[in-house]
Amino acid sequence: MEKVYSKDGTPIAFDRSGDGPPIILVDGALCYRASGPMGALAKLLVRHFTVFTYDRRGRGDSGNTSPYAIEREVEDLEAIIMAAGGSAFVFGVSSGAALALEAANRGLAIEKLALYEAPFIIDNSRPPTPDDFVAQLNTLIASDAEATRSGSS
Repeated sequence: MEKVYSKDGTPIAFDRSGDGPPIILVDGALCYRASGPMGALAKLLVRHFTVFTYDRRGRGDSGNTSPYAIEREVEDLEAIIMAAGGSAFVFGVSSGAALALEAANRGLAIEKLALYEAPFIIDNSRPPTPDDFVAQLNTLIASDAEATRSGSS
């Protein structure tokens, strides 16, 4: 395991394996290097690439600095890109796909971008997210945190 430090000083843990052009694998929200689909994919890619898998902020061996912001995760990915030599291919899955797309949109040195199952609703196949979704989510998180602190969870 290696670590880089994001712009805000948060340590971001990563593994590097293989030899070839650098490719960074960006996991979904509930995954990290030891749990999720990227470990198996990395084993297949090491024959052709230098593969970087990392623990997104707040997961696995990476640190977490509040408050959360997508900008911090983009900065984390930028730190991994710098560790890879300044530019890289990037593959993202689920929310990692959305993060990788945002990083490319912000001009990070991404040579090629591949995305799988980005969590975007682009048609009317399901109900839209309620306008107060983030507020509801924050309330639920706060109530669970309070329950945990008081020992009633």
